[in-house]
Order: sequence, then C-alpha cells, then structure tokens
Amino acid sequence: METCVIRDAGRHVGRTVKIGCWMYNKRSSGKIQFLQLRDGTGTIQAVAVKSDLPEDVWEACSKLTQESSLYAVGTVREEPRSPSGYELTLTGVEIIQLAEGYPITPKEHGIDFLMDHRHLWIRSQRQRAILVIRDRIIRAIREFFAENGFVQVDPPILTPSAAEGTTNLFHTKYFDEDAYLSQSGQLYMEAAAMALNRVYSFGPTFRAEKSKTRRHLIEFWMVEPEMAFVDHEENLRVQERFVTHVVKSVLAHCRKELELLQRDVSRLEKVEAPFPRITYDEAIAFLQKAGHDIKWGEDFGAPHETAIAETFDKPVFITHYPAAIKAFYMKPDPARPEVVLCADMIAPEGYGEIIGGSQRIDDPELLERRFAEHGLSPETYGWYLDLRKYGSVPHSGFGLGLERTVAWICGLDHVRETIPFPRMLYRLYP
Repeated sequence: METCVIRDAGRHVGRTVKIGCWMYNKRSSGKIQFLQLRDGTGTIQAVAVKSDLPEDVWEACSKLTQESSLYAVGTVREEPRSPSGYELTLTGVEIIQLAEGYPITPKEHGIDFLMDHRHLWIRSQRQRAILVIRDRIIRAIREFFAENGFVQVDPPILTPSAAEGTTNLFHTKYFDEDAYLSQSGQLYMEAAAMALNRVYSFGPTFRAEKSKTRRHLIEFWMVEPEMAFVDHEENLRVQERFVTHVVKSVLAHCRKELELLQRDVSRLEKVEAPFPRITYDEAIAFLQKAGHDIKWGEDFGAPHETAIAETFDKPVFITHYPAAIKAFYMKPDPARPEVVLCADMIAPEGYGEIIGGSQRIDDPELLERRFAEHGLSPETYGWYLDLRKYGSVPHSGFGLGLERTVAWICGLDHVRETIPFPRMLYRLYP
C-alpha cells in the first residue's frame, strides 16, 4: 500500500493508497456513502459500498462528521464525472479524531462570524483556492526578479524614520529611542541598489490608516524593487513586464482555482505588455469632462481611479503627478519641475492602484531642499543623503501591494480574503 496526497491521485490509478485527510462533506444513498475528502492539496470523493466493506469500516464511515480527521484507504480509479477526474473506492478507514459541532456549516454565515473563525474558514474550497493563487503570485514574483538579475535584500521592520511621513506609522519604543514599524523598505533598497545594482525586498509593511474600505489592510505585503542606472521610462517597462509575467504564471498554473472562484479569465488573458499610459493632466481633463468634481493638484480617490480604469481592458499607468502630492524623494521632470517622474499603475475592473513608482532624486542639493520643505531631520535622514554624496546615479524603483494584486487577479470584492489572517481596522483576532 502506498501513501499519497490527493493532488497526486492520478499517478496511482488502479493501486491501493492511504491518504491522511479531513471529511469535507458527506451524503448517503442507502447502502452507499459518498465522502468528500480534503487534504489541503485537493479534494476527492471516496465511495463506501456497504456490501464490500467490513461492518466496522462501514460504521466508521457512518460516524464521520464535518472536519473529522482520518486515514482513508482505497483504490484510485478514473471517474470522468468527478471534478478531479478520479475517485477513491474505500476499503478501510482509520478515524483520527471525530470533530463535534464544527461551527462553519454549508449554510450562509455573516462576514463577522466568518472573520471570527478565520482560522477555520481558510479550510473552505474558496479560501484554499485564493491562498493557492496567492502562493503562485509570490512564486512568480520571485521568478521574475531572479531571472532578471535582481538580488533580494531584507530591510529592517523597526525603523527610526519613514519613507513618506510619520502620519500613518505605528510608533513604538526602541529602548530609549522612538521607532516605527516599517511602512516601506524603499529607502533601504536605494542603499542596497548602490551596492548591488538591482535589488528587491519582499515583506510585511504596516500602515496605521483608519481606513475601512475594501482596498485597505493595516498589515500587508509589499515587493519593492530598486534599480541603479534606470530612468523613469525603463522603470515603467520593467513594471509592465513584471505584472504580465505574474498574470501569465497564474493563468498557466491555477486554472482550476480561477474556475472555482468563477473568475472571468478572458479579462486576465488581455494583460500583455505594453500597457497604456496617460498623464495626470490628461486624467484630470478626462474626469472633469465626465462630471467629476476634481481640480488640478488634487489626488485621485477610488471613484476617480475606477473611472479611468474602465476605459482600458488592462492595467494603465497614470504618470507625472504634481510634486506637491507625491513623496519628497521623487525626481522632478526637468522640462516641467512642478510634476515628478512617477507613475501609478491602476488595475482594471475597479481594483485601484497596485503599483506606485518613480525615478528618485539623485541631486544632493535638491534632496536637502526637500528635507527642509517636508520638515525632515537631516540627522535622521543623513545616511539617505549620503547615497547622493558618494557616487550618486540615476535610479528608480516601485512598490507592488501583494494583497490588492491577489484581489484583482482572483476577482475578489474585498482584500480581507487575500491574506491568511487579515489585520484591519477593529480586527486583530484571530
């Protein structure tokens, strides 16, 4: 007898196997029981026929409840009607533990109830599919950067300063000093790029934003590449190739999961570099013509981004925002200093910004002026200024939010389903 996981059942057709699993669901038809078994790698139907089984095995099948754990022994056979293409004819069952009163039943539950039981909710087929796609996106991210000469560098999570101001930072004490949970590894990645040329970080970031929207999490994961000797134009080309690679990887490896989520894959199949681009000026003109109350110099909200995205069938770049509404480190456009060499990538279908990036200031004198304008301490940011004093070069980078990207690719209504244990406003349990 061989042991196997459900995902590999097709390799064992005609053979007797032992599978460690949980009972997902069960139905009975008199002298036949149909057990829906899951093991984390997939699901399979096991058929128990009373006339073919010892009485104790039949009784064990009858006792099994939702989420009971067991070892199932049986013969794998092909079954075209099964979603997996295979079925298990049971010959033995060893109960590990009988679960009693499992709280998440096939009936409808409210979202607060499901979030309170997130540790159990992730066992459902839908949540498993989302987490499998999340894993594939992470793999594709790492593949892209490994194949394109990037080195992963891990920035600190406890920092003495902020990349974009301290308003939305979590404050803590670092012995006798003030410290913050990182909202971005970017500044450290710029230092790493001066040592290693092309680098990226991939880790958790924290924003103390009191936002309660379907796009925001308090703790989320960011991938943040930085590239030496790369200007604004090349930065955009890297971004569109990167996102194209990620989407194609999911389409190639997660068709079953996308189907389970009822995702319209035809929309994802249109994601192919190059992506369309519009300037901030063009976006403002478009929105005003469409009746939106927005003036030049104001930032875009979710309705504005959605309106712009709806005119394209793949991600779109909005470039050259006003310097006044962007971060201190972004390089002004030499031909028009009131705007900066930056871009936000807006996902289709109303999912909003998934990437923000820019060419960085490489002039030490300009950076010092920005420190003064933004009230940033030269002592705190002295190391960052050193990057421009000792071999400054043109350099660019961007940050992609993992959870918004998962939401877009999966076609989800809310980012709370994109991460195993979401941290949101008023949500720290479990």
